[in-house]
Amino acid sequence: MRRITLLSLASFFIPFAVAAQQVAPTAPHDSVRGAIRAVNTRARTLEVTTGVGLAIRVVRLQVPATVPITDRKDAPGAPINLAALKPGDVIRVSFGSRRTGFVAYTIERVGRMEAGVP
Repeated sequence: MRRITLLSLASFFIPFAVAAQQVAPTAPHDSVRGAIRAVNTRARTLEVTTGVGLAIRVVRLQVPATVPITDRKDAPGAPINLAALKPGDVIRVSFGSRRTGFVAYTIERVGRMEAGVP
């Protein structure tokens, strides 16, 4: 009797456990526009400072080698590499979340922040 109860409970919960383990395909689900804080070409990571009002946050992104990086200002739509991005560049990034963190899907450089007074 006890064995039947355990088997029936297991057969009830197993489909839920299997469904929870299946990973849905990743699609861009968020985007951010901000200034580059740091670029690490060796680790292929990027830190972007963004915010609204007084709420500022830093988004750390992994940048796979296959991610298209373009420039809007100098040569519209022209591809550039990760090493061309510098701190202070203003970019727009679409990204998704994976177990390892945020992963960039597209990066577009839209300008450059100018610091100081002339």
